[in-house]
Order: sequence, then structure tokens, then C-alpha cells
Amino acid sequence: MVSRIFSYKYELILVVLTSILLFSGLNKIEVNIMEARNFTTAREMVQNKEYLLTTLNGEPRYQKPPLPTWLTALSGSLLGFDSLFALRLPVVLITFLLVFTLYFLSKRMGLTPVNSFNNSLILITSFYIFFAGRDNQWDMYTHSFMLVSIFFLWKLLRENKNQTTNSLLSGLFLGFSILSKGPVSLYALFLPFIISYIVVYKIPFKEKWKYLLLMLISGLAIGLSWFVYVRLNDPEYFRIIATREAANWKNYEVKPFYYYWNFFIQSGLWTIPALIALIYPYLKTRVANIKEYKFSLIWTVSSVILLSLIPEKKVRYLVPTLIPMALTTGFYINYLINNFGRSTTKRENIVVYISFGIIALIGIAYPFAMLFVLKELVVDYLFIYITSSILLLVCTYIIATGLVQKEFGKILYTSIAVFTIAVVSILPISTKLFTNPNYATTTKVQELEKRKGIKTYSLSDIAPEIVWNFGKQIPRLNSEQYPSENSFGLLLDASDSSKLRTFFPNYTTKKLYRINMHYRKSKKTRLIKDYYLIEKDD
Repeated sequence: MVSRIFSYKYELILVVLTSILLFSGLNKIEVNIMEARNFTTAREMVQNKEYLLTTLNGEPRYQKPPLPTWLTALSGSLLGFDSLFALRLPVVLITFLLVFTLYFLSKRMGLTPVNSFNNSLILITSFYIFFAGRDNQWDMYTHSFMLVSIFFLWKLLRENKNQTTNSLLSGLFLGFSILSKGPVSLYALFLPFIISYIVVYKIPFKEKWKYLLLMLISGLAIGLSWFVYVRLNDPEYFRIIATREAANWKNYEVKPFYYYWNFFIQSGLWTIPALIALIYPYLKTRVANIKEYKFSLIWTVSSVILLSLIPEKKVRYLVPTLIPMALTTGFYINYLINNFGRSTTKRENIVVYISFGIIALIGIAYPFAMLFVLKELVVDYLFIYITSSILLLVCTYIIATGLVQKEFGKILYTSIAVFTIAVVSILPISTKLFTNPNYATTTKVQELEKRKGIKTYSLSDIAPEIVWNFGKQIPRLNSEQYPSENSFGLLLDASDSSKLRTFFPNYTTKKLYRINMHYRKSKKTRLIKDYYLIEKDD
């Protein structure tokens, strides 16, 4: 029994480490605008019992397909919409799917279990993968499902058994990916995979074309089903939103072509190894699996190039690139495990000293940095502070001895421990840092509504974070629409107070509260609203 469990040691370690990284302080992170949209839409699905014509604050929300929101709605229904842990649980599980799919894909590519294990470790400890894996928006879903589709496509292309099954499963997850964020991952992850596969392995179209066609047809049928339904049932709003989204790709967040060329920085801990792994002339004579290395490298670079062609650019759009990047970096890491200190040159050793020496320095600097940041708050977190400081100093010592003794395995896994300890210790404290003394949620407004039996409206758009915090829809008024009630609440931008006389000439208005949902001090006003009690004159 023990030997059988031990045979799954890599899988068990991946489960434990991924759990620590993704579950630690999961309910401590503030809800951002993307999450608020997803959470609110999921809540309104359940409240309105409408799961296809999705809404946000009562208005059509067709910008994103609904699969991630369906999963969030399911988790919220089972575990409660008041639990951030419950609402973020789906994205954590989807990230587990990504980590383990890469592990099994690596093994299918002919890499050893330990190499495959290292690839998945690199993936989950890459900064933006870790970040996206705890942030319940659409990106992680679409790319995780697409990687599963690619896994079954790999089996379809490389094996001659279960071809129909592999074709249908690849199509199923391709459809799930499209139902998560449209064609984004089809373009940024799947197409680069196809390009790389054609260059390195050649696709056997003659033998596999029927199965490839089945995969594409089934995937597109599943993926486009929701879009077709909305187009038929709400064509006007669908057209408006589709036009707006298409315009954003060309006119919103426009960045130069080279904006993504520092993409390897987004891997955080692996920045320098990732950069070295991209140098094909250097690494091609040093890797054991040259064909697989070339494949992962072209997959990575193709993804960056295709993303660079799109005018709209955001850092989080690099998530699909980091997936093959983990594979590519793994080849360099494997080379160091087998050769560091034995056949590496002085120059190669210096690169290792710099890249992993920085991590050791982080362990030394951590106690002083946290003391500086926490100041008097350190008393409240004394146990976490002392424990994490000791552990990181121990890790620093192990990394230093590993560098001296040329034991790269020790250096590698201790560096991952540094990342894990820092994350686990900092996350519970983060909500107490850089706080806004004027922070005020909608709690008082909700209490007033219950006490007076009134309803709240708005005169302008309400930030999704405020709608989410409020717990229900906040109807928007216009100059031709007045509430039938004699008394009601109104949320208003501070700069729009002059509109009160224009809109409500026969009402008494009284400002009661200011909602300020900026967690940290900010000059922005998007999350600030004034609350007025509006009462009709006798």
C-alpha cells in the first residue's frame, strides 16, 4: 500500500503544493472589477432563474460567454453567495486542471515523470498563473479547457487507438474553452500549438482528417451554441455588444507591437531561467529532448507573436503564453539538474548564481522588509512573522549551500519553497496594509432599506464592485422615469449633486452616506457614490 502511494509521489506533491498556493488566504483578496461582474451575473442567474440571457445589474451582459459564471453560480448556490471562498473555488479547481494537464501532457511528450513534475511546478509558481488561478474571471477557464483539448488532440495525432474518443473529448473541451471566453484561447494557445506541431512533427492529415474534422465540428457546435441562442433570442442587444467588443480589440488599451516582448518577466520566480530557455542556439546542444524543446519553444514564441498582432494588449492576456513557457523553461531547468557543477562553464554558473542568489537574498531581506511595512501591526501577526522569517532564513541557507556544493536540485526546490512560504505568510496580512481610512461599504444603505422599507436607485452607471457588495440590483433612472414610491434612496456621483434639483424638483433630498469602496487611498472616483434619501413633498 505504501509503495503504491509512493509511486504517485509527484502527483501527491503537486496536489499539496497547488493546494497551499491556491487556497491560502483565498477569501482575503479584494474583489476586483472582473470578479464583481462574474459574481453579480452568477447571483442574478440564480435569483432570476435565467441562465442563458445573462445580466449584470439587470441589464444584458453578453460580453463574455457563461460557462465560468455557470460554475460560479453552482458553487454559490451550494456553499453560499456570501462566501468568497465558495465563489473562488471553481477557478481554483480549474487551475488544478491546468497544472495536472500540463503534467500529463509532458509525460505524453516523452519527458520523464520528474521533468513533467518540474514543468508543472514552474507553471503554478509562475507569478501570473498563480495570480490568475485565484482570480475568478474568465481567463483561467478558457486556457485550462483549451489545454485539455490540446492534450486529447496530442493523443489523437500521436496514437492510433481510441481515435474517435480522443477526437470527441478534444472537441468537447475546445467547446468549453469557447464557452468560457470566445475564440481567445483558440487564437492564443490552440493556433500556436498547431503552428508548432506542423513545423516540428507534421500533422498526418491523410490518416487523421476525419477525426480532426469531427473534433472541430463538435467543438465549434458546443462553443457557438450560446452565441447562436442569444443572437436568436435577443438580437438587438447582441448586435450592440458584439459591435462594441469588436471595436475594443482595435481601439481600447492599444499598445505597440513590442509590448509583450518582456513576457518572460510575468513568470516572476523564473524570469532569468525563462529568458535563457528562449535562446535556442545556446540550449539546442544541451537538452536531451531536442525535438520536444523545439516544439515548446515555437509554441511559446508563436503565442507571443500572435498576441502582439492584436492592437488591444493587457498583461493578463499573456496567461496562455506562460503555459508553453513553463514547458520551455523546464528543458533548461532539467539541463541544470543534470549538469550544474559537472559540465557547465564558469559563465553558465554565474547565471545560476545571479538568478537563484536573488531568491536567497529575498529570504534575508524578508524579515526586515516585513518589519518596515507592518510597523506596529507586527504585534498582531507575530506568529506568522517569526515563523515565516525563520523558514525563509533556513531556505536562504539551503540555497547558499546548494550553490556552493553545485546541487541544483536542492536549489530548485528550495526556491519554490521560498515562493510558497512568502505567499502563504503575506496573503493573510495583505488586507491590513495600505488601507483606506475612508473605506465604507453599502452596509448602512442596506440597513436603512430594511428599516424604512425603501428601494435604492441610481442616476448613472454603478461600478460592478458596488453592485456586488449591495447584494441586489440597483435600477438606473432617467429623466423620463420616476419611482412610484414617495420615499426612496438614490446613489449619485459626488459631481452630479446639481442634478437633484433638475430630476426631483418636488422632492426633499437629504445626503446620508458616502460609499467609498477603494480598499486603498485613491484619487479615482469610480468606487465612490453619495447616498441620498429622496422624499416627495406633501
